[in-house]
Amino acid sequence: MKLVIDMKIFPVLLLIAGIILFSYSPVSSAGIDPQSAEESEFNAGKFVIEHVSDAYEWHITSFGDLHISIPLPVILYSGSKGFHVFMSSKFHHGHDSYKAFMIAHEGPWEGKVVELDEQGNITGRPWDFSITKTVAGVMVAAILLVFLLIRVARMARYGAARAPSGLYNLIEPVVVFIRDEVALPAIGPKNTERFMPFLLSMFFFILFNNLLGLIPIFPFGANVTGNISVTMVLALFTFFVTNLNGNKHYWKEIFNPDVPWWMKFPIPLMPFVEFSGMFTKPFVLMVRLFANMLAGHLIVTVFVSLIFIFSSVLGQAAGWGISPVSVAFSIFIIMLDILVSFIQAYVFTLLSALYFGMATTEHH
Repeated sequence: MKLVIDMKIFPVLLLIAGIILFSYSPVSSAGIDPQSAEESEFNAGKFVIEHVSDAYEWHITSFGDLHISIPLPVILYSGSKGFHVFMSSKFHHGHDSYKAFMIAHEGPWEGKVVELDEQGNITGRPWDFSITKTVAGVMVAAILLVFLLIRVARMARYGAARAPSGLYNLIEPVVVFIRDEVALPAIGPKNTERFMPFLLSMFFFILFNNLLGLIPIFPFGANVTGNISVTMVLALFTFFVTNLNGNKHYWKEIFNPDVPWWMKFPIPLMPFVEFSGMFTKPFVLMVRLFANMLAGHLIVTVFVSLIFIFSSVLGQAAGWGISPVSVAFSIFIIMLDILVSFIQAYVFTLLSALYFGMATTEHH
């Protein structure tokens, strides 16, 4: 059997490998001085967690003591100090305090802005409305999404006489697929058009954030859907839309389901199960999306960490030796994560459609 490989793919793979090493390496993301990298012990756990966690600045790279990052607005409200709005650069990458606020380096509020008293002791957390890296990533994805979909909508409106092409030809099959293969079977023809705007918004928003999070180049690379706060808000949208549109049969099946009487009296077992199901369904949506998207980022950073672990334990030769294997597996995981990005957007949309269908279906 002859294995044929297109030579044109090698520059692409080399580019991906270079981006991975530059963007995920501790020298780039954590600001480790290359001259002291051999002397300092590499903390793989801290490196991995810092790479997937939220931050008050958008770190790009570091060269020794030179840190290149995009400062983001810090918006705080304190009961004793009032409102404060300033850029995160005032914290000098978390090393200094500003106006009796600082970023905690340890404890239950590690990585969050805390309030200090006159002696410099932490007194608590202010109300934090800051534009963090995750929030900025959501804004970037939303702006791109609105721009692209409005353009496609205009092409569909004014270009109906012409054959579809370009971006329109890419988006239209996805919209038709969500309508015909997801919404119609799950919700039914009567209510499909009613929920289509929500389902399409969810699908494209999750898909865009999933894919943009895999591009480790500013202004992309924010781990948006790997943040449980974001997936919780998305799941809450599904929860409220489901229950606000539930008909009388939906509520009857929750509080008085059609089951044998001994499953409802004297202990309301089935009503309790049905009622708790109202909350477990969005909880599953939240955790599934969060866990799958976080796992991809964690695995890539772990593979890259192996290079520096081998270097610190066995020497630089071992680090160079493990580099091709580590980068190859990282590229494989990123390619797999592209597939997972589509699957998770599809699954979240499908389950939301199923919940809407159960809430609006008529009793037969």
